Amino acid sequence: MSGIARTAAEAAKRASEVLGVASEEVRNEALFAMAAALRAERAFILEANERDMNAAREAGTKEGLLDRLMLDDARVEAMAASLESLAALGDPTGAVLEERTLYNDLKLTRVSVPLGVVAMVYEARPNVTVDAAGICVKSGNACVLRSGSLAIHSAVALGEVLQGALSQVGLPKDCVVVIDSTDRSVTDELFLLRDLVDVLIPRGGAGLIRHCVEHSLIPVIETGTGNCHIYIHESADLAKAYPIVLNAKTQRVGVCNACESVLVDRSIARACLPELLRQLAAAKVRIHGDEVVGEVAAKLDIPVEAATEEDWGTEYLDYEISIKCVEGLEEAIAHINRFGTKHSEAILAEDEAAAHTFARRVDAAAVYINASTRFTDGGEFGLGAEIGISTQKLHVRGPFALEALTTYKYIIEGEGQVRA
Repeated sequence: MSGIARTAAEAAKRASEVLGVASEEVRNEALFAMAAALRAERAFILEANERDMNAAREAGTKEGLLDRLMLDDARVEAMAASLESLAALGDPTGAVLEERTLYNDLKLTRVSVPLGVVAMVYEARPNVTVDAAGICVKSGNACVLRSGSLAIHSAVALGEVLQGALSQVGLPKDCVVVIDSTDRSVTDELFLLRDLVDVLIPRGGAGLIRHCVEHSLIPVIETGTGNCHIYIHESADLAKAYPIVLNAKTQRVGVCNACESVLVDRSIARACLPELLRQLAAAKVRIHGDEVVGEVAAKLDIPVEAATEEDWGTEYLDYEISIKCVEGLEEAIAHINRFGTKHSEAILAEDEAAAHTFARRVDAAAVYINASTRFTDGGEFGLGAEIGISTQKLHVRGPFALEALTTYKYIIEGEGQVRA
């Protein structure tokens, strides 16, 4: 092994011992300094990002992934603003979660504390570098960040800028460590460092997440892929349904909360599908449909590809969608629980009983009634910048941020008590 990951993790571990006891005031000062540095070094950051974008275009990268990778003035400003927003949030550490006196007059207090060192492995998402660094600094955790090769120049440049800001306020620069190697063996080495790293958070495609879960010795918070569905129930208000589907599919196609599949009650298929197909086709969305969808589309001269079993489980991350007709609520729930990824699912229905049955029985981190799946986001949920969207059930679920990066310790105060 190269030792690159161990060196990075050891540096972060040392820094965590300082950051973990730094005052909230110092940590907030660091966040403001990091935001100012991003603005001051905007040109340096965008130049590095352009190198990544050029390489990605030459490699034939999908439009949705290019959108995730791209930085511009507005996105750099948004990253800086998100750091300042984090500073305005309450301190997740040092909170007294429980306080009581035991039978033997020992005073027991349970207090929130940082996890220590957080590692993140992610793909073509430069903003994750800043989001993760900010959330970790705010919560008193050092971080080791491993970007994918597509975004490596952006990630390294952002890391340099953030480290400079940390040094300015007197914190160790290695509170944020960006690994500058794209060698996959370095990532596998990182997975073994359970003695240095407290939690691993992967963000990316199904292959990356599966690799992390299967090979890491470090506890993993699984931020799963988003094969998100919208189910149009027979009671749906179609005037609401069309813009919701279009928003969920096309507002940003390369994100994990975008809609990838639509289910339509067969009883309203002939009424619903023509306009739905027209609007999707007008938005340049490639459609994969079942037999009923294909028949309706043929009459409208709208191209539809015959859907396969693979389509029902595909996260396209592009201008593509699958559409299937179902025989009512039971089949819709069964289909979603089989092919969904436990991320975000939606029902469009005016029948409250059907809507709430769907909400209770669909196994997902976020379930929507008459709204777009695009709202599954830490900022939209009022959490500040998120570090990920968990699709598992332990230790967090759904969008998670500051509180998810804390644990607790018991502090027991006595006056000489010994156990009999």
